[in-house]
Amino acid sequence: MAQKNLLKYILIGLLENEKKTGYDLKKLFETEIGEFWSAKHSQIYLELKRLEEQGYIASETGLFGNKIEKTYYTVTEKGRRVLNEWEETPTGELPINKDEFILKLYFIHNKNDKRIKEMLSEQYRLHASKLFHLQERMKLLFKDEISRTKNYGHFLILDLAIRREQEYIGWIKQYLY
Repeated sequence: MAQKNLLKYILIGLLENEKKTGYDLKKLFETEIGEFWSAKHSQIYLELKRLEEQGYIASETGLFGNKIEKTYYTVTEKGRRVLNEWEETPTGELPINKDEFILKLYFIHNKNDKRIKEMLSEQYRLHASKLFHLQERMKLLFKDEISRTKNYGHFLILDLAIRREQEYIGWIKQYLY
């Protein structure tokens, strides 16, 4: 099955409420949505160009702030319509999880293989670090009911990510100790 170009919708969604530069969008991938989606710097700028050519976004280049030339992008009415149509379309399928660690485990056949403990220990460290990061983001972004209500979808995603990491760590502990 051909993969959908979801980057288009992500960028339109990130621009929906306020204008942003390409750099601002790149930072959002690193801080806000990097837990569940990634895109390279070059992909973002290429897609921004396509979206502008298709009339989904508009750009404004000029001197802003400290007289630095910047290009800001905003969503057009056509862009809002395509985003709303996409949001209303059922997902219809579960994503494929490509996980190198899980793939390596699949090829270990002996319960006493010495590599298992090393692999699980490494994964424990990685997932514990990720869990800590997610919990800190939750404290920072969603201190109270007002902030949770204002960005409820983001709150739900962060809550799911925390629960996923807690469950994963619990699974690792079951076989590590």
